[in-house]
Amino acid sequence: MQRPEKLLLVFFGMIATGKSYLASAWAGQYSLPCYNSDRVRKELAGLRPENGRREAVDQGIYSPEFSRRTYDALIEYAGRHFIRDPLAAVVLDGSYQSLAERELLRSRFAEKVRLEFVHCTCSEEVVKKRLEIRASDQTAVSDGTWEIYLAQKKRFEPVTPEERVLELDTDAPVEELMQRVSRAVLD
Repeated sequence: MQRPEKLLLVFFGMIATGKSYLASAWAGQYSLPCYNSDRVRKELAGLRPENGRREAVDQGIYSPEFSRRTYDALIEYAGRHFIRDPLAAVVLDGSYQSLAERELLRSRFAEKVRLEFVHCTCSEEVVKKRLEIRASDQTAVSDGTWEIYLAQKKRFEPVTPEERVLELDTDAPVEELMQRVSRAVLD
């Protein structure tokens, strides 16, 4: 398949659902820029991506105010790409927990580029395993914990029937998931 053009592809879902891994792999396959909310958040805080910041839910760089800055920066980075290259394709990766966050992307980009969403989910058993692995990985960028997952679960606004979203259970081989995304987005 050829490189996609004039596309904003947003991978979203709760922590440890595989969205960052899949977003990075898919973007890499097509040599596309991929902006990850964890990396951008730490960049805004003046931290290296792998610098752990285990903070309580909604505190520090995970406060609502800092999260707003982070998601605004994601919009800005994608917007810059589309200004430089109107036929560009960009991948965003973040939780986009609220319908309002997803609608903000739609209102900002829908008239300018093709906007597609991929909602990544998996079982809680898989989330727990991924969080355990991540906790011992010194190179992990995400600071997500089980407590943060539970907080996200309470406030995550489900996808509405009106939203055009590809739903993916990420407890499948990454090659299969990438093919499903490519078929949905490029065909």
